[in-house]
Amino acid sequence: MNKRIEEVTNRIIQRSEEKRLNYLADMKASYETGVSRKHMNCGNLAHAFAGCSPSDKEKLTENNVPNLGIITAYNDMLSAHKTYENYPEIIRCFADKHNAVAQVAGGVPAMCDGVTQGQPGMELSLFSRDVIALSTAISLSHNMFDAGLYLGICDKIVPGLLMGALKFGHLPAVFIPGGPMPSGITNEEKAHIRQEFAEGKIGRAELLKGESDSYHSPGTCTFYGTANSNQMLMEMMGLQLPSSSFVNPGTELRSLLNEEAVKIAIKNTQLGFDYSLASILNEKAIVNGIIGLLATGGSTNHTIHLIAIAKSAGIIINWEDMSDLSDVIPLLTRMYPNGAADVNHFHAAGGMGFVIKTLLENGLMHEDVQTILGAGMRLFTQEAKIKNHQLIWEAGSNTTLNNSIIRSANDPFSANGGIKILTGNLGRSVIKTAAVADENLIIEAKAIVFNEQLDLITAFKNGELEKDFIAVLPFQGPKQNGMPELHQLTPTLSILQKRGFNVALVTDGRMSGASGKVPAAIHLTPEAFEGGPIAKIKSGDLLKLDAINGTLICLTQDFELREPVAKIVKTQGFGRELFTNLRTSISSSEEGASFIL
Repeated sequence: MNKRIEEVTNRIIQRSEEKRLNYLADMKASYETGVSRKHMNCGNLAHAFAGCSPSDKEKLTENNVPNLGIITAYNDMLSAHKTYENYPEIIRCFADKHNAVAQVAGGVPAMCDGVTQGQPGMELSLFSRDVIALSTAISLSHNMFDAGLYLGICDKIVPGLLMGALKFGHLPAVFIPGGPMPSGITNEEKAHIRQEFAEGKIGRAELLKGESDSYHSPGTCTFYGTANSNQMLMEMMGLQLPSSSFVNPGTELRSLLNEEAVKIAIKNTQLGFDYSLASILNEKAIVNGIIGLLATGGSTNHTIHLIAIAKSAGIIINWEDMSDLSDVIPLLTRMYPNGAADVNHFHAAGGMGFVIKTLLENGLMHEDVQTILGAGMRLFTQEAKIKNHQLIWEAGSNTTLNNSIIRSANDPFSANGGIKILTGNLGRSVIKTAAVADENLIIEAKAIVFNEQLDLITAFKNGELEKDFIAVLPFQGPKQNGMPELHQLTPTLSILQKRGFNVALVTDGRMSGASGKVPAAIHLTPEAFEGGPIAKIKSGDLLKLDAINGTLICLTQDFELREPVAKIVKTQGFGRELFTNLRTSISSSEEGASFIL
């Protein structure tokens, strides 16, 4: 086992000892108390199964079969979640087939960041994660269930479901993915179309056609952003069936995997506390999640979400842990925006099974963990196959099937992980380096401060940005306006980079899984709203972003003597005013950006 991984894991265990012990004590007490329908009065129970079939009513009355609580994030606006439309009915059939009952315990909201990019609604996106956690807890509070089945895929949804589920961690939990849509136009072509539009070479009609050819059917978007990073995490932490994340919707294999997930949930209700979510998601499982994020160059959103997830389980992690692990975890994959391939290509090239296998063989992840299948991560090197219309498990590939998409740990794309922490007199921030070329890892240039994304785009269209510069967008943090993602900047900054200019971004906002070739210091804390140093920066200040040595500094002499500027941002309309009190109580991005933890 790699010594650095052992050191980081041990310090997380020591740091978390008191909170983790308290959490486990609470979960064991709930487990020993049991599901309350055993001692519900008749009126309670009658309400709970009034809508069930006669046979399910009988089973629940006798209380001799497991009842699975389904938490669904279905809506038909998200292509990824459209796949869940008929899952409750299908799951009920599978449960009945295997002598159990399944009920939809509740639904949770599911925002699409792709829809709200650059719109006022994006300021609610990060908040939606904690709302989902609260909704999950309310759904399970009826205490009718012996296990939870969680239907969620996209950005804030899986973290929110997991945070809520952990408050009912005495129950077994199985996450069920929907799978990615088939590949559309190539990611390179999509990026080219966006840049053509940004430069005014094509119109809106051509842009919309290109986007529609990329996002074209039910299923998860195929680029490696937060949604697909979520799926990677669920496998790395043993909460989702092996090789199940990237199987396309509507296929026989997808259906067989869904049935297997139901069977596993039923089985785990009978195997004791070791198979509960609280037992599975321990410190080593969280470290494995961080390792998966680094090895695959996953979404920077998880430098926030993983902290909040861990905290829900009584585990305390921080950016230092991630940065130290990044020094020893090699980058094993190239998926868009870090490469040309999409997740379908990744799955065909060996997928999660090969990634986990090569990490284990090189002592780069914890094998001795509990999973929904039992003890040991070796179980997650298996691959699901079909034989005579039955699900079987075979050993995954021993070698990569495409060296341009996945590599072994002893022949990586990079010796270091795809995420790094930057520190200096501007505070602490995160940078995703997986797609950044070596020559762009250090940028020293004058700052240009922008109030909003559109200000930068307007300056570009006016020909004012044909030079080296570092774009600074303050007042985009969680307390200020909910920390929206700033994707509208990517095409413009990418064009300038292609024209030979040294450009970068510094912000207390987010870029997420779409962080690409332009170096971006994001999640800067303390944020401008709290008087963070980013609020002192003026256009013309000399900044240096150094992703090799992990520093972010302002070189202007009088910088630290200045007072930070203040800014009022409109937070009315589109429901934003409902979150006024929550904005003031939300924690920093390095503390998980949560208003409930």
